Amino acid sequence: MMENRNIFLALFLLISVLTFGQGRSKEIGFITDNDLYTSFKNDMYYTNGLEIFYRFLSKNNNAKINKKITEFRVGQYIYNPRFINEEAVTINDRPFTGYLFAEAGRSFFYQSESVFKTDFQIGFMGPNAFGEEMQESFHKIIGYKKVYGWENQLHNALALQAHVLYSKKLFPKKHHDFTDFHFQSEANFGTIFTGVSTGFLARFGFKKLLPVYDSNLHDASVSLESQYIIREFYFYAMPSVNYQFYDATIQGSMFNDTSPLTFDLEPLRFNAEAGLKYRYNNFNISYSFLYRGRELKDPVNNTNTGYFYGSIRLGFLLK
Repeated sequence: MMENRNIFLALFLLISVLTFGQGRSKEIGFITDNDLYTSFKNDMYYTNGLEIFYRFLSKNNNAKINKKITEFRVGQYIYNPRFINEEAVTINDRPFTGYLFAEAGRSFFYQSESVFKTDFQIGFMGPNAFGEEMQESFHKIIGYKKVYGWENQLHNALALQAHVLYSKKLFPKKHHDFTDFHFQSEANFGTIFTGVSTGFLARFGFKKLLPVYDSNLHDASVSLESQYIIREFYFYAMPSVNYQFYDATIQGSMFNDTSPLTFDLEPLRFNAEAGLKYRYNNFNISYSFLYRGRELKDPVNNTNTGYFYGSIRLGFLLK
């Protein structure tokens, strides 16, 4: 009996080592955005987003860089005016449109806890993005109200996009286990979005904060090192200022002006993001509340305002 018990214990320890004692160098998951995640009465402007991602560690021979991560994702964003009922088909304070894309990117996580990210997208805005079909199907499944007005959506436009992000840790010599601060800037260039943003990010840990190059803050949970028990739980907040030079989802395609309804931009905006991020061993989960300042000039209806939505992210780490 004692021998059987020892064999069982040895097998249990071996399984534990194989399960938790190996690095997790890949991650798969999805991100879902919706204004219904903040309020059932709030259904306007950026109304739904869905992204599926896969990322993995890349080779790294630079001593200053802790990790290089390659990522692929596909996604769809859907935009509506404020009112989507039948009586308000002619009252539009934002165009109907969808944006469908595929993305490839590379992230560099430095030993100093700075981060540099770059990615490229190709896709479509307009009917080829299937925004109308996706929204109508989703509303039907959840029993939500019917949407009217998609006949006024923007015409097709080819999407070619580039995006860069840089984050730098502030006060690196004043280390604190449960609080840190970062300066962050990013830029988008392309046929759909062109703009720049800058702001500050703060983390407040309910547990001891992981270094940025191991944290899910910027999606750096993957690792080649053995990880037995990993816990991460913190609140973060990021106010920022955005200057938007061009937005095809508001202005229509830069190559033609045939869309039935377009608007001029409100270029300078205040944005904010806050939320909770959690990791338990191989699982990442987060909820974020995002506010976006007024994005366009609407001299006719004058109903366009700032808006907010929620974002939920789930990820699973693999060997």
